[in-house]
Parts: sequence; structure tokens; C-alpha cells
Amino acid sequence: MKKLTGSFRYAQWDPWLLISQIVCMQCVLYTSLGLLLTILGGLTSDTRTLDHIFEYHEIQIRDLGGKLVIFAFVINALVGAVALWFIVERTKQCLDFSCTWHLFHLIVCWCYNGSFPTTFSWWLLNIACVSLMCVCGEFLCLRSELQAIPLSLGPKTDL
Repeated sequence: MKKLTGSFRYAQWDPWLLISQIVCMQCVLYTSLGLLLTILGGLTSDTRTLDHIFEYHEIQIRDLGGKLVIFAFVINALVGAVALWFIVERTKQCLDFSCTWHLFHLIVCWCYNGSFPTTFSWWLLNIACVSLMCVCGEFLCLRSELQAIPLSLGPKTDL
């Protein structure tokens, strides 16, 4: 039997919930990153490929295309914060889910490139994005968790 705590979640560990939240976060963030890169690629009339998402040499500030890739990752971190607010809904888990998405991204980039990412710009961008996603997600979740519980002013009912 599961014990209910004072909150809206069960006190027991639910692996299926965690797995589904991780999968959902991965899908939302990669979809939004792809859409952002497509939209921003339209501004420069440049064709976008998977290299822009996974190739760590694409992250550079030498040309407009590289700057747009960086901008897309930063905006995607903000999308991730909103996704944390809707999907995870817990302030305590924002850091875990932010790091999980970026860890999976590191593994996929490593496999895609065939070598471990060694560029400073890739690491700087990902550390900045995980921080931004976590802090903004915690802010949004904390606002929801700290909302006052409305008390009915209507007639009392016996429970």
C-alpha cells in the first residue's frame, strides 16, 4: 500500500514515472531545439542538419551560423525550464532532470562525432544551459509549490 504524504505525490519511489518524465523531457527538448534551429536557419538561408545539434564544432562565434546555434541552445534551455515546470513539477528534481538531459546529450554527441567533445565552447555552452535550465525551472516550480491553498468560504461540508 502506498502512503500519501501531505503533497500531491506518493512517498514511494516510482521508476515508471521517472522514466516517462525523462523520455518526455528528451522528446520535448530535442523537438524544440530542432524547431528553433530550423526557424533560425531560415533567417540565414542556411540548410540545417543534425550536425547543428550534435556536432560540437558547430558551436563557435566566428560566423552568424555558429552564433545562431548558440542562441538556439540558450532559448532551448528556457524551453526546458518551462518543460520542467509542466512535466516534472518539483523544485527538488529540476537539477536532476537538467543534468540528465545534458548527460544524454553528451553521450549522443560523443557517439555522433566518434570522439569525446573537447572544445571549450561546447562545454561552456552546455554548462551555461544546464545552469539556466535548472535555475529557471526551479523558479517556476517553486512559484507553483508555494502558492497559497485556496480555502472555500462556502458552507462547510463534513468529510
